[in-house]
Amino acid sequence: MGLLARWTRGRSGARGAADDDRAHLRRWAAAHEGVEAFVEPRTTVTATTVLLVDKDGAWTRRRVADPAAARKFARSLAMPVYDVQLVGYPQRMRDHDARERVLRERARRARLEE
Repeated sequence: MGLLARWTRGRSGARGAADDDRAHLRRWAAAHEGVEAFVEPRTTVTATTVLLVDKDGAWTRRRVADPAAARKFARSLAMPVYDVQLVGYPQRMRDHDARERVLRERARRARLEE
């Protein structure tokens, strides 16, 4: 396999991953109510991401090309979009995660008692 083949295959693979990420976000948003988007900035470890949070605090996160792409995506689904650096994470998301931790711990203890 030549260098050019590796390079072009890698680029189409990245495009395919981005398409998969957008498809996941669209499916998730369609299956949940009251979804809002939160744009998370690129860091040295992670790419720019968009976090979708529903009215109950359930959430999902996927990579996006840049903050503008995240805003464009959210607008295409007519959902509010926020910059997480300005507004922070919603309290309902933290509450949801805390409830899930309690439920996981209860399930773990129940398995141990069996």
